[in-house]
Amino acid sequence: MAVQSHDPSLYEHRDQVPVRRALISVSDKTRLLDLASALAAAGVEIVSTGSTASTIREAGHAVTDVAEVTGFAEALDGRVKTLHPAVHSGLLADLRLADHRAQLEQLGFAPFELVVVNLYPFEETVASGKPAADVIENVDIGGPAMVRATAKNHANAAIVVSPARYDEVISAVQAGGTTLELRRSLATEAFVHTAQYDAAVANWFLDQEDLGWGAAPVLPEAEDTGDEIDSIFAETDGYVGYEVFGLREAVLRYGENSHQRAALFTENEGAGIAQASQLHGKEMSYNNYVDADAALRAAYDHERPAVAIIKHANPCGVAVAPEGAADPIAAAHKLAHACDPVSAFGGVIAANRTVTQEMAETVADIFTEVVVAPGFEPEALAILSQKKNIRLLVLPNDFEPNPVEMRQVSGGFLLQDADRHFAAASDWELATGTPVDAETLAELEFAWRACRAVKSNGIILTHGGASVGVGMGQVNRVDSCRLAVERAGDRAAGSVAASDAFFPFADGLQVLLDAGVRAVVQPGGSVRDAEVIAAAEAAGVAMYFTGERHFFH
Repeated sequence: MAVQSHDPSLYEHRDQVPVRRALISVSDKTRLLDLASALAAAGVEIVSTGSTASTIREAGHAVTDVAEVTGFAEALDGRVKTLHPAVHSGLLADLRLADHRAQLEQLGFAPFELVVVNLYPFEETVASGKPAADVIENVDIGGPAMVRATAKNHANAAIVVSPARYDEVISAVQAGGTTLELRRSLATEAFVHTAQYDAAVANWFLDQEDLGWGAAPVLPEAEDTGDEIDSIFAETDGYVGYEVFGLREAVLRYGENSHQRAALFTENEGAGIAQASQLHGKEMSYNNYVDADAALRAAYDHERPAVAIIKHANPCGVAVAPEGAADPIAAAHKLAHACDPVSAFGGVIAANRTVTQEMAETVADIFTEVVVAPGFEPEALAILSQKKNIRLLVLPNDFEPNPVEMRQVSGGFLLQDADRHFAAASDWELATGTPVDAETLAELEFAWRACRAVKSNGIILTHGGASVGVGMGQVNRVDSCRLAVERAGDRAAGSVAASDAFFPFADGLQVLLDAGVRAVVQPGGSVRDAEVIAAAEAAGVAMYFTGERHFFH
């Protein structure tokens, strides 16, 4: 068994580590030959296993089989091949220590400066519907051991788990070696990789109720409604399973304020703002993410083409496209912006349809922090990309609002169903006045949906499928009514109003009536409903009760 000789002086400085020996064992062979060719050209000895070794050898590059390094052939149908001191000593030896160097020499083992490993396709096997025996065979053992060992020893060796990092590694090898900064970054990614892998394996085992373990004790049985989320809210005296696990996607410059640390984490199976792809612009901030999520929440409450403009998690404007609009999403944006152009300055925009060239031309004239949408026309992207700082985000193809919402409280956290239910107008109760015409009823339905996006106490005035006045976040409903009327100005006359919760007294409603609101929708249910109804009757205004509220704290 040949052992490569190493000069101990190479290890006195551990910033740039020359790559002389690499171990490669990958299930995902994307760009494998690009990497192997570059390593071979740099004179790196390549040690490999199984099909990886065959692929590299067939491409004409020299490869040392792991069996030649260990002195043992693969055993147990390949379950045991790299689990050997000759491999792991080379991964774990801290070559800054004279004792480790001496022990390697005594044992006749050589170190690895580069390890490229990605794991058996466990999740892909589960998704394919293959039987449990096949799934279990794709629980990787040797791979995670090599990944974790090398990541631990990143002072001396680089671990690569993704083809996306190959170019960086190739450049480093050609420049004389990997830097400590690169190795630390790769090690971080590696530990996340194995953590996610283990979580996927654990979750699959928990789901195997027929195997007799895990699922029933962790998730108590709930009424069979076909919705797995029900089990989270089932009455129980013990713990219930709700996974809070995330990959740290990015460390943000700061949090809500400059003295607060912040980071973005993504969920295993998430498909929301955290997984959006940034096409252009400055780095996203903590507040950008919060506002963008609030904007999506508002825009995606509507089935018609809709735009929401958000500032500090509150809407500056929400609108749907008028019937027959030539460019529906552009028309919706213009209406939303017209609600409060002053507050929209520096706002965040969300659209529930692809951003068109016409919409982009309008947005380009307005200082905007973020635009998030399911897509951008090429012309729209070209126009908006001329703005250096504007952040352009594309949602994942499978985007959908979260079914469950979580909020941290001291000592624990709260879970609730997301507020995604809107009582249909056909189920509303006409509390007073004569039934309104179909056009006004549709306007009230829009207002009722749009009101959900307003922080409580929330009042919204709308006209023509667009907000014209918003009163949000006040500690009493009268002030919210006054704020909505003040922001609407002359547009309050002839608008319709929605209130996220009932009017506890007639005084708030009276503010709206005095401003000329022509119809109102609210939950109803106050002990003083009779007083509120009487005020609407006196003004000759129709008022509907929905029987549901939309508090948003």
